[in-house]
Amino acid sequence: MAGCTSVYKGLKRTGGDVNCIRQFSPQFRTTLYSTQVNILKHHLSGLLFFKQMPDSSLRVVFANEMGFKFFDFEFDKQGNFTKHYLLAKMDKKAVVKTLRQDFALVLLHPDLQQAHIATYSHYRYTVVPTEKGNNYYITDTACTQLVRIEKSSKRKPVVKVWMEHYNNGIPDTISIQHQNFNFNISLQRVEKK
Repeated sequence: MAGCTSVYKGLKRTGGDVNCIRQFSPQFRTTLYSTQVNILKHHLSGLLFFKQMPDSSLRVVFANEMGFKFFDFEFDKQGNFTKHYLLAKMDKKAVVKTLRQDFALVLLHPDLQQAHIATYSHYRYTVVPTEKGNNYYITDTACTQLVRIEKSSKRKPVVKVWMEHYNNGIPDTISIQHQNFNFNISLQRVEKK
């Protein structure tokens, strides 16, 4: 049965430093993105703000251009998550969990204790086991460029994240695409004048 084959079966486990991916962790201080969110048949647009707080936690706030807030989340320096606000219509356990996991991928602070390196074709995979599969941090073989991040089930990717055009440690574009249902987030960095 071809449908049961893992898309990751060609990975070859190899040696290497799993910490090389840390260089791709965005260095958000106060960073603003023009943001488009498509979820099922709904479209939200506005500004997403990453703000480093004095206690080293990071706030992630998404609001429309008029200042109407959709959500306000916090990740502390240990990676713990706090929901400060979520629009009542969106405040469902599955939505909170999905958004938390999506932004955790973007923040790129994985627990690398169980991680290992694998290669396939011209790519290096830092494989981080999760409860229901793996997170794959895919780079070029020399680990100098982040190609994409994949959150997977046992057999296939369920979320893909691209972070491109880093400028002073901050990606200019971020794209989060869910593979099993229509839920995509696109961020384009807004330069402060």
